[in-house]
Amino acid sequence: MNPIRKLTVLLLALILTLTLAGCGSSASTSTGSAANSAAQSSSGGKTDIVIYSPNEDYLIEFYLSKLTEQFPDYNITIEYLSTGKLAAKLAAEGTDTDCDLIIGMSYGYLDSLLDNLAVIDFVDTSVFMPDLVQADNKYIPWDRFSGATIVNTEILAEKGLEAPTSYADLLKEDYKGLIEMPNPTASSTGYLYLKSLVNSWGEDEAFAYFDQLDVNILKYTDSGSGPIKDLEAGECAIGLSLTFNAVEAINEGAPLDIIFFEECAPYSPTGCAIISGREADPAVQAVFSYLYSDVQDEYLATYLPEQVKIDQETDIENFPSDIPYADMSNDTPDVKAALLEKWAY
Repeated sequence: MNPIRKLTVLLLALILTLTLAGCGSSASTSTGSAANSAAQSSSGGKTDIVIYSPNEDYLIEFYLSKLTEQFPDYNITIEYLSTGKLAAKLAAEGTDTDCDLIIGMSYGYLDSLLDNLAVIDFVDTSVFMPDLVQADNKYIPWDRFSGATIVNTEILAEKGLEAPTSYADLLKEDYKGLIEMPNPTASSTGYLYLKSLVNSWGEDEAFAYFDQLDVNILKYTDSGSGPIKDLEAGECAIGLSLTFNAVEAINEGAPLDIIFFEECAPYSPTGCAIISGREADPAVQAVFSYLYSDVQDEYLATYLPEQVKIDQETDIENFPSDIPYADMSNDTPDVKAALLEKWAY
């Protein structure tokens, strides 16, 4: 054979051999990586838990700090979505969702998602206030916040006025331009007052009342805390607002008083739930159980001490005891939409 041709053949053979060896080495490395990854996942890798919540940033940070401290081997994430967007997302996704748990969603929206939620049979619901326990245990009580009539006692005294003792009193001409309330179409707190009186008096009478009250309203605020801020600033004398916001202001020295009328305090409860199909997962059960064995008590004592548990106590100064809660039944998303449409009209 020609020496040059012979050398060329030898070189081609060598290249082919090296190429095949390289391919074999690459395939072996890839298979080994997959095996190592699977072993890590089963014997030491992070367990993913995804939580959705409509709660504010500081509360999400609180939940996450408690959970990650308790479960350092879990990869726990909490994704914020506003209540309406969260409900719409979960309704569209059904049980085919990244979400495992829901924290702090209002009852009305949870009711609209019942088909997507698991029965929770490993949490003792007998410790909760009976009016908050859902019949099928598809969500568990988490908190509730109430509204009240808040007055600035100094402003009333300056004007020589007595504090109101009823919703009817708020219609008095003496209070014209002195009252603020959240706009129900912009604030869930404002909607609580509307829904409460609809339940107490009937829809026609409730709307007729708010038409009359409008004459005395100085301003409709966009948030539930808006009237409290203006009460503190002395810009109004009476506000329909949130109880816990009023307590915070009182404890900071504001001359405010909290009043509950005969129709009692409008309120909204929220709950926690598990997406159907995830309830048997040991990690999901562990996280959910810890929320109720530890996190909830600290959360209620620190942030929102309205009564959720039968034996619950609070040490927060000036927080009302035995708040009389109103009838807030039939508070579904459809009912809310219809009432707000009527209000806007």
